[in-house]
Amino acid sequence: MDLLILGGTVFLGRHLVDAALAAGHQVTLFNRGQHGAQLFPQVEKLRGDRDGGLSALAGRRWDAVIDTCGYVPRLVRASAGLLAGSAAHYTFISSISVYRDLDQAPVDESSPVGILADPTVEEITGESYGPLKALCEQAAETAMPGRVLNVRPGLIVGPHDPTDRFTYWVWRAALGGEALAPGRPQRRVELIDARDLAGWILRMVEAQQTGIYNATGPLYELTMGEMLETCRRASGLDMRFTWIDEAFLLANGVAPWSELPLWLPEAENAVMAVAYQRAIAAGLAFRPLAETVQDTLAWLRTDRITADGDLASVQMRAGMALAREAELLAAWQAQQEKQR
Repeated sequence: MDLLILGGTVFLGRHLVDAALAAGHQVTLFNRGQHGAQLFPQVEKLRGDRDGGLSALAGRRWDAVIDTCGYVPRLVRASAGLLAGSAAHYTFISSISVYRDLDQAPVDESSPVGILADPTVEEITGESYGPLKALCEQAAETAMPGRVLNVRPGLIVGPHDPTDRFTYWVWRAALGGEALAPGRPQRRVELIDARDLAGWILRMVEAQQTGIYNATGPLYELTMGEMLETCRRASGLDMRFTWIDEAFLLANGVAPWSELPLWLPEAENAVMAVAYQRAIAAGLAFRPLAETVQDTLAWLRTDRITADGDLASVQMRAGMALAREAELLAAWQAQQEKQR
């Protein structure tokens, strides 16, 4: 298969390239060359900009296109429109953020998506991101009707994650000592290894499957407690997580999700209960969580630590500063002592 990937050098994109090359496909990348330009020297690289700089794609043909970096419907419309006569199949990587009421479980592929009061808005914010992705899906389908696969991933994790949301917990466990864990251990968590997602997307592309699929995991109902225990075991250290209830965290101004990744107050946690049985029925499969944790830790140790540093020196892009964590743990313990 002759495959064009829009993007292809950041996180899911690079795992898609790895999967495609391993399967023996011919890969062409189209991007601006601003990230990971040194990656994949064996593949053809076309340089350009999705905003008015698509000329490198003109006059070429591919069997399929995977769009990993579409965020604005106008630009997706331009890309898909240009490629409509040049490729048989178009995959758009969307997000479960498209859903209008993620706090109203259960959410599946038929649930309503968010709508912008002004559909011409292009500024990407926390409020506009999901509706813009929904409009991007529609733009791709309009350009290539009946030939589009829309994939709506949940939280993507694993090596090369630029967000550090899941990686923060792997890192924190590997530092050892006492660590703060938020809310209830039984609270549900959904996530998917980028490599599992990439492999499944490629199989769907090979089969020219179309339609909408939520894509998250795992195969069973994962809890925050089990996830952190897996991180603890992978660390090999005598460390422990101290669970602090959400009322205390909120009262102390802890920011859900950003300051403590994967934690949302119970009333908002339906985002971690999106249905993805349709993707499983279409062959989505998952590696053990322990493998994802171990590989993420190995990536941290090989790619993120400076020559003269250690794990504690790694600058996390998400998560809580160690000093702030220590203050909260001390305050929590003092409160528990006072209540005894």
